[in-house]
Amino acid sequence: MARGAWHMHEEEGGLILARRWPARFDLVVETRLPPVTRRGRLAHQVRQDVWRALRDLRGFSPCVSVRTDEEGTVLRAGGQLDAAAPGALAARRIAAVLEDPGNRARWLRWSR
Repeated sequence: MARGAWHMHEEEGGLILARRWPARFDLVVETRLPPVTRRGRLAHQVRQDVWRALRDLRGFSPCVSVRTDEEGTVLRAGGQLDAAAPGALAARRIAAVLEDPGNRARWLRWSR
């Protein structure tokens, strides 16, 4: 894998974006969005925002899962945690990123 490359694995109805493979969700927060057509773009945007919120968390490697179902898009963000860290605090920071109205509007504009 080249420096800066990300693993993007597509499966039935879903996509997983991770720095390391296999993807590991030691820390995960889930939310729902309206249907999107560009799941890869959505995953990259969410990954960037989650990384910005948690870049000071030692041993953290972000992962994002985007899946479509009959009600819309299910977005799971989190990642691999290789060091001892306050999981509840990190989960709250991820939830804040996922529920921010500005982020959500930007992600939807970018991924439609």
